[in-house]
Amino acid sequence: MRFFILVLILLTGPPALADSVQPRDGWVVEPTDKPFDALLGDLRAAVRENGMAVVTQAGPTGAAAQRGIIIPQNRVVGVFNNVFAVRILDASVSAMIEAPVRFYLTEENDGVATLSYKKPTFVFAPYALDAGPDLMLAASELDAVFAAIAADAIQ
Repeated sequence: MRFFILVLILLTGPPALADSVQPRDGWVVEPTDKPFDALLGDLRAAVRENGMAVVTQAGPTGAAAQRGIIIPQNRVVGVFNNVFAVRILDASVSAMIEAPVRFYLTEENDGVATLSYKKPTFVFAPYALDAGPDLMLAASELDAVFAAIAADAIQ
């Protein structure tokens, strides 16, 4: 069996990485001309400037490199603040599992980065019927905050 897999890899080449993030319902996808590290730094600054905080970060690139696998940079950056946390908890304890809302930075083959995120109204929509209007009011306010963060980060 190992021989078959080795032959298959030799004939087809190494596994290809997935394509770039593509626009889809509920997502905002912003290609940029910035290198990955510059966009990440600009995102962090834009988060602070817009009254939010980076509360989580994760990405497989460093761990993959430690295993000898080189992949394009990517990072998931969770963004939130306590004001929205309290409002969302008040509207729906269940909806709080979606916090923090995340930005996704991906490095493209040409070295520039793309900034993507799901709109908060899309993220929290599954809880709207049970939660009432306050949840979606907070989510729509978060839509504006996330749009401002993205605009600041990619400029």
